[in-house]
Amino acid sequence: MKQFMMIFSGADYSDLGLSPEELQSRMQKWFAWGNKMEQAGVLRGGEALTPQIRRVSGENRTVTDLSSAEAKEIVGGYYTVEAKDFDAVEAIAQDFPDYDLGGTVEIREVMVFDK
Repeated sequence: MKQFMMIFSGADYSDLGLSPEELQSRMQKWFAWGNKMEQAGVLRGGEALTPQIRRVSGENRTVTDLSSAEAKEIVGGYYTVEAKDFDAVEAIAQDFPDYDLGGTVEIREVMVFDK
C-alpha cells in the first residue's frame, strides 16, 4: 500500500455567504466522509487549514500576506490516506463534500526516500 495526500482547494466558506445552517450541514458531510474513511481503515491523518496565507518566495525571501479574498482559491485542508493506487484514491475522493461549491481534490502520492 502507498500513502497519498488529498489536497482540498476552493473558495473559503466565509466568502460564500453560507448560513449557519448550511455551514453545519456541510460540516456534517465532512465528518461523515472522515468517519467513512476511518471505518474503511484508509485514513492516516489530515487537518483543516485557516484561510490566512503567508507566502515566502524567491532568493530574497519576499514575504506576502494574503487573505482568502485575495487568492482565487485556497487550500482548505488535506487528508492522508493509504491506498493501492491513484484509482483507489480517486474512488475515495468521490465523496468530497465541496464539489457542488466548485471545490477540487488534488491527489498526490507521498514520496518515500530510502535511508
